[in-house]
Amino acid sequence: MAELANVSVATVSYVLSGRDRPVAAETRQRVLEAARQLGYTPNQAARSLRKRRTQRICLVLSSLGGVPSDERLATDLHEMADARGYSVVTLAVYSEARANAAVDVLRGGVADGALINLAGDHLTRDLVTGLAGTGLPMVVLSNEDGLEGCDLVRTPEAEACAEAVEHLLAQGRRRIAFLAHRHELHREQPAGRLLGYTTALDRHGVSERIITTGADDRVAAYQTASELLRTPDRPDAIFAASDRAAISAIWAARDAGLSVPGDVAIVGAGNIDEGLISNPQLSTVGPLRHDYTDVARLLFDRLQAEEQPPAREIVRSWTFLRRGSS
Repeated sequence: MAELANVSVATVSYVLSGRDRPVAAETRQRVLEAARQLGYTPNQAARSLRKRRTQRICLVLSSLGGVPSDERLATDLHEMADARGYSVVTLAVYSEARANAAVDVLRGGVADGALINLAGDHLTRDLVTGLAGTGLPMVVLSNEDGLEGCDLVRTPEAEACAEAVEHLLAQGRRRIAFLAHRHELHREQPAGRLLGYTTALDRHGVSERIITTGADDRVAAYQTASELLRTPDRPDAIFAASDRAAISAIWAARDAGLSVPGDVAIVGAGNIDEGLISNPQLSTVGPLRHDYTDVARLLFDRLQAEEQPPAREIVRSWTFLRRGSS
C-alpha cells in the first residue's frame, strides 16, 4: 500500500490508524485511495481492543427533523471524524425517555466522546452534568448556566433577537407576535430568543405580548400565522424563533391577501440559505456563516490529549440581518 501511494510505511500507519500526526491532505487522500484500490478495511474491533477505545464519537441532537444548522454540524463533524479515523453515531433526544436512554448508552461506553446540541428541554442540565462527571470527553452547545466538566459553545441569541425586535419597534410596529418553540414556553423565566423579544418590548414600554407556539415545524407555523393574521386585531409584525417558521408566515400572509412587509413585517432566526430565495428575502437573526469546524475541533482536541484540558468556552456571534421582509 505504501508503494502504491508513494509514501512511507509510517505515513500509511498514521493515516489508517487515525493518529493525530501532521499529514498533508493530498498525501492522506493518496493513502486512502490506495487502501480503496487494495480493498483494505481496518479491523475496527482489534484496534478498539488494543487502544481500549471505540474510535467512535457520538452526536446528540434534539431531533432528526432536518434542522439546517444540525445538518451542517453533522457534516462538519463527520468530515473531521473521517480525517482522524473515527466513525460517528447519532442519538436523538426528542422525549424524556430518549434522553435517559441516550445518557445510559453514553455511560455504557458506546463512544469515546460526545458532541451535544442541548436544544429542547428533554436532555436536562442535571443529566448533562452527571454525564460529564463520568469523565467522558464532551462538547456542549448550550447557553445554559451551571454546566461543568465539558467544553461549552455559546451563542448570544438574546441580544441579537432584541436588536431585531427593536428594529420592528422603530418602524412603529406595536403588535408584534412571537412564534416560539414549544420548549421555550416551558421555562419559568424567558431565555434565548424569547428573552430577546420580551427585553426589547420592555425597553420600549410595550406591554402587550402575543406569544404562541409554531416555530417547531413549517405546517404548525403556517397554521398559527394564518390564525393570527385573520383576526380583527391582527399583529403588524411577526418574529419567529426559526427561519422555517418565518418563511411559512410569509406564505400565510400572502394567502391572507396581506403584503410583506407593508401590512405585516416578518423576521426569523437561524439565517438559513432558504431565506435568500423567499419572496421577499427573509430578515433574520443568526450567524453570518454556518461553520462548525471549530466546534468539532474542540472535541478532537479533548480526545487526543494525554491529559484532559480545563473546560473551555467559545462564543459564536449572532447578528441581525435586515432584508426585504421587514
